[in-house]
Amino acid sequence: MTLHLHDTAARAVRDFTPITPGQASVYLCGATVQAPPHIGHLRSAVCFDVLIRWLEASGYRVTFCRNVTDIEDKILRTAQAEGVPPWIVAERNQRAFTWAYDVVGCRAPDVEPRATGHIPEMIMLIGRLIERGHAYPSGGDVYFDVRSWAEYGALSGQRLDQMRPAEDSLEDDAKRDPRDFTLWKGAKPGEPYWETPWGPGRPGWHLECSAMATKYLGPTFDIHGGGMDLIFPHHENEIAQSHGAGDGFARYWLHNGLLGLAGEKMSKSLGNSLLVTEVLTRMRPPELRYYLVQAHYRSPLEYSEEALEEAAAAYQRIERFVVRAAETLGRTGDDGPAELPPSFRSAMDEDLGVPAALAVVHACVRDGNQALAASDKAGTRSSLAQVRAMLDVLGLDPLAPHWAGPAGSGAAPGTGDRLRDVIGSLVRLTLQQRDAARARRDYATADAIRDGLEDVGIVVEDTPEGPRWELKR
Repeated sequence: MTLHLHDTAARAVRDFTPITPGQASVYLCGATVQAPPHIGHLRSAVCFDVLIRWLEASGYRVTFCRNVTDIEDKILRTAQAEGVPPWIVAERNQRAFTWAYDVVGCRAPDVEPRATGHIPEMIMLIGRLIERGHAYPSGGDVYFDVRSWAEYGALSGQRLDQMRPAEDSLEDDAKRDPRDFTLWKGAKPGEPYWETPWGPGRPGWHLECSAMATKYLGPTFDIHGGGMDLIFPHHENEIAQSHGAGDGFARYWLHNGLLGLAGEKMSKSLGNSLLVTEVLTRMRPPELRYYLVQAHYRSPLEYSEEALEEAAAAYQRIERFVVRAAETLGRTGDDGPAELPPSFRSAMDEDLGVPAALAVVHACVRDGNQALAASDKAGTRSSLAQVRAMLDVLGLDPLAPHWAGPAGSGAAPGTGDRLRDVIGSLVRLTLQQRDAARARRDYATADAIRDGLEDVGIVVEDTPEGPRWELKR
């Protein structure tokens, strides 16, 4: 069966036909690293991780590029509030994102470019746009002329005369049209800057992705992904500047639904409870991944404590069968790769239909439990192999090295050395947040973080070599 994907630009499900047969190139808008990750960030990461896994399971050789935006207005504001250089904020939070991606089992990208490492490519892209009449310098900035691109608004389905002014610059008097967006921002006191033919400054957010995507995937590539909140203006602007420069850019646009709050009002305390580090004090990493992966990627995902608990229970039903079946058969491996059930393949080929695919997983688990109850080893072996093959595609196999405890111990996922590694990473990230609070003289928050650690049994001692922690006995 042919893989079908919903293309936002076409507003329809299309057959996936890659540029090069047997290969697929994918670009995903990664994090703007001004703060630690919350589970909404991981929704996008996990959805596109499933896409990458399914492409590979379908026989494609995938080149996956996910960027890091490490220079942007929000990062500069955070750095100013903390009284530290912007690179400290960016580096600290990029480490937090990398840890979060890894802890929920996301495949690492083949390349993860940083915006600040690609300024020459951005300057060249601006030059091409100016030469083609799609951009102009003004007052130290450089703007994209949206009226020069007749298809502007096609991705988001908006008409230019109904759009609000661009929000990335306050200097509208320097623009030909208030909807023109900034490609290059002139230098301001205290901000990082780079020299260009149009004066010193720094890149605009939209420019960064166009330059990095085409550098690593070529002027035309297969798939561009991101959250639905990026359709406008970010992806709309990427298309305009990339096509305006003469690049074919992405042939398919995929967007994941966002995380909602199930009727709960967003507040500072609730927002903090959605941090990955906080959620993982209430559930294990594979359970969080199950929660994030269970809905169709284009559907919104509602957050509530009940939803987390239901996801954890559903994953544990799968986990119990897999662990028990492996113990019964006397091994954790199988006789080789199992064939994926046709119904699972059909579900995944139909725009990554994970809910239907998970229904196949649970049905196979039920068959496996019946085989276990009947002491049917052949049936148990067959069900286990199929379940694990399907879970591998979804990144949820409890016996995969990423989730499993020490080899051969029979420990449930999330225990032993793996659990201690996770706890250590959580503590280190929490201490980084405490240090950031101290740096901005928010001592109440720093004390609350320390007290919170003590409440869960972790004692922190500040030493000349840095903080040390241990579990209460």
